[in-house]
Amino acid sequence: MKKTTRRNFIGTAALGSLGVACRSVEKEPQPSSEKKAVVDYDLLDAALIKPVLKKHLFKEPIYIERLELLELNGNYICRVLDQNGAVGLSVSNNMQMAALYPIFIHRLQPFFIGKDARDLEKLLEEVYVYRSNYKLQSLALWVPLATIEFAILDLLGHIAGVPMGQLIGETHHPKIAVYQANNHRGKSAEESLEALVKNAEESGAKAIKFKVGGRMTTPERPEKRSERLIPMVRKTFGDQMTIYADSNGSYDTHEAIRIGKIMEENGLDFYEEPVPFDWYEETLKVNQGLKIPIAGGEQEPSMHNFRWLIANNALDIVQPDIFYFGGMIRSMKVARMAEAVGKNCVPHISVSGLGYLYMMHFVSALPNAGPYHEFKGFSKNIPFHGNTSDFAIVDGTIKVPTGPGLGIRLDQRYIDKHKPVV
Repeated sequence: MKKTTRRNFIGTAALGSLGVACRSVEKEPQPSSEKKAVVDYDLLDAALIKPVLKKHLFKEPIYIERLELLELNGNYICRVLDQNGAVGLSVSNNMQMAALYPIFIHRLQPFFIGKDARDLEKLLEEVYVYRSNYKLQSLALWVPLATIEFAILDLLGHIAGVPMGQLIGETHHPKIAVYQANNHRGKSAEESLEALVKNAEESGAKAIKFKVGGRMTTPERPEKRSERLIPMVRKTFGDQMTIYADSNGSYDTHEAIRIGKIMEENGLDFYEEPVPFDWYEETLKVNQGLKIPIAGGEQEPSMHNFRWLIANNALDIVQPDIFYFGGMIRSMKVARMAEAVGKNCVPHISVSGLGYLYMMHFVSALPNAGPYHEFKGFSKNIPFHGNTSDFAIVDGTIKVPTGPGLGIRLDQRYIDKHKPVV
């Protein structure tokens, strides 16, 4: 199995010139010995059926008496209460929930009332069929459902007196090393590099990620920005910096391989979403044509498709988004499939609300977490406090809170200003 760090494969990376690959002469990529398909579905299925939630921590039923969605100026809070008055809270992915709250109210909220919260893992499967919710699969269903799951996990964490991560696994990473991301498409290579340097200096991060291409096959502007930027980033940061690149599905197969070879020449450490996220066969061909590790999965809504991507070695690094994929329990199943075949999990999280905080808890419980994880900051509009972490990046790392549930307390006066969404 190929290792997922640049230093292990840089000596064998492709050394062709930048301009030799063109579509008219490009040959179909042939799998190298280390890129052959795994195709051991029994191994993956064994990982899938293993329970995630530690139900044994709870001896008595925990019936959900109320489940509600609250809103204030575009911020959405889910509040869940059990029959004894215990409370769990979550902050949603607000960018998505602004459009999706009717699905929360009409298709999900009624299902959970009266259910035993200890059965959360089973309930996530049952609600998929409830009122034919499977027809809504993707962000439309999974973002509201993840919002509910996080609130229930917060409730269960407070009842058991443990942080969320310990409800779905053991604590493998009490601190998380971050990578700083740059989203400056449309800016020149020089402007993008300047922003990367500034962010890295402020955080002390030992890893960075930058955007290449134009996003989902749209033309890149300025032209040839990526080809200029890739070698500039490596030259500026030197060999000690871990460097990732994200195409957001910018290329077709041949162009993705051409750009990937430039990354290999400059020793980049992974290549994210080289082709559109639902081009599964093309993702496999790109991976077979390159030595650089291929990462992906942030847009993937299907457990079955993740299973295919892992079994066929289309991805070296899996990146479920814990909001976009329906929560921590479903995402942990993806991570376990990856672990079964020696692959890392580097979850994606979008910049909204307290998303990074949920990702921290999830990563803390991952035995196969990647070495660095994306940091996009916390919303400054949501007042909260925690006694077990100051949430500051120190020398490129951030401490995971160890308090019960989410490990923080939202300001009650702020919660009280929110109104129920009906």
